[in-house]
Amino acid sequence: MKYGFDNEKYLKIQSEHIKERIARFGDKLYMEFGGKLFDDLHASRVLPGFKPDSKLQMLMQLSDSAEIIIVISATDIEKNKIRADLGITYDVDVLRLRSEFENRGLLVSSVVITHYNGQSSADAYRARLERMGITVYYHYTIEGYPNNVSLIDSEEGFGRNDYVRTTRPLVVVTAPGPGSGKMAVCLSQLYQEHKRGIKAGYAKFETFPVWNLPLKHPVNLAYEAATADLNDVNMIDPFHLEAYGKTAVNYNRDIEIFPVLNALFEGIYGENPYKSPTDMGVNMVGFCICDEDTCCDASRDEIVRRYYESLGRLAEGQCDDTEVNKIALLMRQASITTAWRKTTVAAYERKMVSGVASAAIELPDGTIITEKTTPLLGPSAALILNAAKHLAGIDHNVQLIPQEMIEPIQRTKVTFLHGHNPRLHTDEVLVALSLLSIKDENCRRALETLPQFECCQVHSTVMLSEVDRKIFKKLGVGLTCDPVKKN
Repeated sequence: MKYGFDNEKYLKIQSEHIKERIARFGDKLYMEFGGKLFDDLHASRVLPGFKPDSKLQMLMQLSDSAEIIIVISATDIEKNKIRADLGITYDVDVLRLRSEFENRGLLVSSVVITHYNGQSSADAYRARLERMGITVYYHYTIEGYPNNVSLIDSEEGFGRNDYVRTTRPLVVVTAPGPGSGKMAVCLSQLYQEHKRGIKAGYAKFETFPVWNLPLKHPVNLAYEAATADLNDVNMIDPFHLEAYGKTAVNYNRDIEIFPVLNALFEGIYGENPYKSPTDMGVNMVGFCICDEDTCCDASRDEIVRRYYESLGRLAEGQCDDTEVNKIALLMRQASITTAWRKTTVAAYERKMVSGVASAAIELPDGTIITEKTTPLLGPSAALILNAAKHLAGIDHNVQLIPQEMIEPIQRTKVTFLHGHNPRLHTDEVLVALSLLSIKDENCRRALETLPQFECCQVHSTVMLSEVDRKIFKKLGVGLTCDPVKKN
């Protein structure tokens, strides 16, 4: 893997700036963590070298003075919104995050359900959490948010929300994903703390967009692609430009909410310590890119990956074409097409020759291997076998799994389990390979190559089954698929 980001430098200078920000305020600091606090896989993809748990590592250094509030939107609970990178719903992810944090010695003091408007699914979720001994609060939908400042900054606005009780000077506010209402929770708490005579501040632990990179830099375009379902838009921060005469990049939701924050701070302190939304953030990412070309290439890969992901969602009826069209526009702005992804071209060429669904993988050394659907194996299962043979130095003509072993498995799938597809999936191939490895040296060597699949790229000309997608994810493979369903 070629690195483009200095993670050690990032840990050092980001931590220093967080401590400086804490020192600026009095009794309490509410820090919104933008993006994923844990498992930030998007950042690790577009900034090769960024560790997915970097933010968590920094927070653990402050564990004695910090507590965590996890935020989830009642709307996301009602819609069973899924975290795409992990394939689990947001309500399940809240419990996963809580467990991960507590296993690392961090205090999770409560869960806040935002955008609450009497949803029965939210009530049921609250009851479930409370049975587990978890403290839960409601924050309500405010009409006209974020523009109706007079209502928001009143007893009928933030004053109507439950007061979230905290005990430590640093309160970290995080969520399973964007759009959960983290900032509104922080601002509501500033209002509530002021009523109680407690001086509290606000800051945002930011990752994307990167404020000191150009607006149309591939890293920032990749962030827009990642949030296309939210219709987020990167913008030049007009407040920062006016205050300092300098260009900085932010995104629409932070810019839209800034007048609310400004009014709140002026009401509490008489003035706002921040002159712009960019001032609110603590974001040293742009200073830690050590190979810009590598990060640009990785970001272009991510834009194409997000495009295929949206095409798949459209084919499944999970989104409309607005999301797809937005990412298509971002590809144009990045001056790329789907042909930027080498595996896409290779898989398509194999399909043209074979006339059947095909797949391609790019290995760590740049080698591209393609495979087609056969009567015995699906394209992804065949691809894993042949890629493993290549990595292990096994001749391509060697048959790792004999046909006489595959046929009984197919018979069981179709005859006894009433399946329609007799071809073996990736998990079935790996189980068969594992059994054969007991006595077959080639199978053992092939299995031992599986760790080398991490960070490899795969494209399939057909949408893969959930089983195959999960296997590739567990192997750390970057997968894209054409939005074509199997026959």
